[in-house]
This record gives sequence, structure tokens and C-alpha cells, in this order.
Amino acid sequence: MAGLFALRMFDDELTEIAFVPNTEFVEQDPLDSNSYQDPDMWFSRPGKGVQNDPARWQPAFAEADAAEPRRGSAQAATTSQSEPLPPALISQEDPPRFAVFFVHPTSYFDARQWNASLDDEESQDRARLMVRGLGSAFNQASEIWVPRYRQATFGAFITDLPEATQALEAAYADIDQAFDFFLDSIPEDMPIVLAGHSQGGYHVARLLEKRITGTPLQSRIAMAYPVGWPISIEHDLPSLGLPACATPEQAGCIMSWASFAEPAEPGQFFRRYAAIPGSDGEPRGNSPILCVNPLNGMLNGEAGMALNLGTLVPEDDLTTGELVVGAVPARCDTNGLLLIGDPPELGQYVLPGNNYHVYDIPLFWKNLQQDVVRRVGAWQQARP
Repeated sequence: MAGLFALRMFDDELTEIAFVPNTEFVEQDPLDSNSYQDPDMWFSRPGKGVQNDPARWQPAFAEADAAEPRRGSAQAATTSQSEPLPPALISQEDPPRFAVFFVHPTSYFDARQWNASLDDEESQDRARLMVRGLGSAFNQASEIWVPRYRQATFGAFITDLPEATQALEAAYADIDQAFDFFLDSIPEDMPIVLAGHSQGGYHVARLLEKRITGTPLQSRIAMAYPVGWPISIEHDLPSLGLPACATPEQAGCIMSWASFAEPAEPGQFFRRYAAIPGSDGEPRGNSPILCVNPLNGMLNGEAGMALNLGTLVPEDDLTTGELVVGAVPARCDTNGLLLIGDPPELGQYVLPGNNYHVYDIPLFWKNLQQDVVRRVGAWQQARP
């Protein structure tokens, strides 16, 4: 909470003082080559059991008058819809077989070191909650794998110091190793979905660029969801090997968005975006961000709240929550932001400028759950 207060109240310079480590980067010892054989190195994986696997959580729908997630609009909590769902948004009764590799977002905010240790209890507990609220949107998968990793601290994303790049490289090394074990563990004919949020989205994009593009493995990637990590259409997307998702029936493509309520004040967001070089090594500048609308699955799409099948409204402690139908609309702006109208009342973790980054997936939880099933089904139908 102190960190959130700092983000809301401080300018960029003071935020860096609060969150960016004032220490040298310390090289991590490599994990043992067999580290990810240990089930304890995974928040989620086959064999955990539904009760012990946070990604297998399934929230219930709220009663019609149980929640008001939109400011001044009790109607948002009702389960009625003013327009029918198109067939493309109706999922299959029997989900296809597929495996998900999900990378959780940043849960480490300590400024004393650049990377979290795996025995840091606070960040691990927070990551487990994030998997429950975000990774669970993929719970229709045959297998869900969510590795623990020595993530870069939050401050690495708000500074240009070379130590920040080293911290991200160190975190990616763990993800790369976990991905190897994931590949060795799933059936060879099973399609793969890569997904992550925020720092997790960054690592998913790195996997696409470094491990998948131009290799035989690329043909097995049914979908990629690097949500909450801004992808430049000009400077990042060409290096990732997969196209942007243009229609809701398309498979083997990339779907991402960054959520802001209105009036959006994304100045801080765009300053950081412009400062980070793209995958091609060139400055991103003002290049448009990839925006695929999670409500209708369309590139640069627009959809009313009637198409929102269920927003996950969390309780204050984030341990549970309920799905509310028809709560939030979405439209891709010309700059690539996903605008969601008036600020919905989802909790206390909204970032400055009406930035709903923390809620990128909960805002559209049910639509995403159905989106991945529909697209993997399309991927399978396109193959013998």
C-alpha cells in the first residue's frame, strides 16, 4: 500500500528513489539443471490438484444486485444483456486439448536488490494471488504450467540504468529454463498457448523472439497473450514471428492490450514506452501499440459492455471475487490504448492516470476464458 501511495503521489524522480535499487547488480547463481523437476518450483502444473493449484480456480457469477463495479451504475451488475452475443463469442462445450505456459506479473517491489529470491515469502504469496486472479482465466486448458522465477523488481521497469536490463535478463534465464522442462513434459502433439501479464508478458514476448520464431516449435503455438506489456506494431511485432489477431476466429496470433479508464492520462506510461528500445533495437517513439479488443477479439476493435461476459471483481484482499456481467465496455484508441469508459470500482490498485494495468485480465476474465478455447479450436480445425 505504501508503494501504491508513492506511485499515485510522487513524480517520476521520487518514484525512482522509492523503488529503484541503489545497489550494484549481483549476478545470480544459475539454477540447477534439474530445478524445475521439483513440483515446488511451480505455482501450477499437472498433479497439483484443483485445491492446491491457483490457476484452476473458477469464480462464481455475482447475483444481479450484489455488486456495482461501475461508478454510479447499478445496472452494470445485472446479468441481462441488451444485445445478443455473436456466435464467435460462444465457446465450445468440450474444450480442445492444449497446454498453457503462463508467466506471472511482478510481485516483488523491494528496492534492496534487483531480483527476488525464491524464498522471499511476501512476493511469493503475492504471486500466488496473481496466478489465482489472472492465470485462472486459462483454466479450460488440459494442462497449465506456471513457474516460479527470480523476477526483476518493480523498479527495473521505471529506470534506464543498465542494472535494470541485467535484472530482466536474469529473470528471463529462469523462464527459459522452465520453458525447456515444460516442453519436455507435455505431449508432442499438444498445441501450446503462451500467456503472461506485465513482466510476464515481457518474458512471453522474449520467448517468442528468442526460442520460437523461425523454429519448428512455431507451428505448435496456437496463441500468444503477452497482456499488459506494450508491443510496438512497428518495432516489436515483426520480431515475434506471429501476426496480430485481426478477427475472433483467428489462431496462431498475438493478442494484447493495455487498459485505461477515461479520462485517460497516459503520459507516464508513454514516457516509459518510448524510452525502451523495440525488438529491432530502434527507439519506439510514438509508434502505435498493439491493441486487440478482448471483448470481440478484433484488432483495433470497439465493443459495448453488453459483450462483456464477466468482469472479475475482487474482494479487498484479492483472495476471491465474483464475475459481473456487462460491467465494462472497451475500445481501442488510435494510440493503441484500450479505453474502458468511466472508471470502474474494482479496488484500490488503480495506477496514476486511470491506468487499470493491474486489472487488464480481470476486466475481461470470462471473455478471455472463452477466447482461448475458441482460438485453439480454430487452430486444431486448420490442421489434419
